[in-house]
Amino acid sequence: MPIFYGKASLMDYLKSIKTIHSTLGFVPTMGALHQGHLALMQKSLAENTNTVVSIFVNPTQFNNPEDLAKYPRTLEEDVKKLTNLDPNIILYAPTVEDIYDGQPVSQSFDFDGLEYPMEGKFRPGHFNGVGTVVKRLFEIVEPTHAYFGEKDFQQLQIVKKMVAKNNLKVVIVGCPIYRESNNLAMSSRNERLSAQERDEAAVIYQILTSVKAKFPTNSAAKISEWVQKFLKKNPQFTLEYFTIADEATLISCNRKNKNKKYRAFIAVLVNNIRLIDTISLN
Repeated sequence: MPIFYGKASLMDYLKSIKTIHSTLGFVPTMGALHQGHLALMQKSLAENTNTVVSIFVNPTQFNNPEDLAKYPRTLEEDVKKLTNLDPNIILYAPTVEDIYDGQPVSQSFDFDGLEYPMEGKFRPGHFNGVGTVVKRLFEIVEPTHAYFGEKDFQQLQIVKKMVAKNNLKVVIVGCPIYRESNNLAMSSRNERLSAQERDEAAVIYQILTSVKAKFPTNSAAKISEWVQKFLKKNPQFTLEYFTIADEATLISCNRKNKNKKYRAFIAVLVNNIRLIDTISLN
């Protein structure tokens, strides 16, 4: 499997394999790869001539230094998983220096308000960090298609907005959430949960499916109240936020509009480990 630690050698290699009709799929990750990541890669492999995967724990998107320090780094195991999936995958595993050419500093973006609710509210500066690294990676890799999971739906919308505003020539492909056997959304953070916590965290998806069932006949405010009461009975969970929002604008729903698509979003802390999930409601 071709592995590159520096952008110059990667860019030279990608130039050498590019043809007039070839397409290049790209799956940016922070490593600690799980089946959800591999599903994105399988889609890219099926739809493109070549596929690049990046593994880079991006410091500028962490507003909590402890979270950055504890983020799992498992490059050796990740390389094995990629090789088993397809030895033709091209891996880019850069250093902070290679990506940022010195001091890692975020660029400031205007995402038309998509950056303010939910993750933006609880993780200040997070989306400037995401926008900065994704834009930089797109400039280095120059993919024709890039693949992102819908678990991070707000991030997916923000990347689409950044691509549109910067006239980048890449198609952003959103892919369904990949779930564990108990329906917990797959995440690298799940590795930090104990076996018991992992089992108990299945309640997050149960809440979302109940929300979906309630949505046709209940107001968003009434459903939010129900979620808060439900989680108060489960003291091992701390609710950071729950909201029902317009999929396109991410603005919270006050009054339902039959012409809009809505989605429920939730963030829960389990023993200080932050888990997020989402579900389409109509």
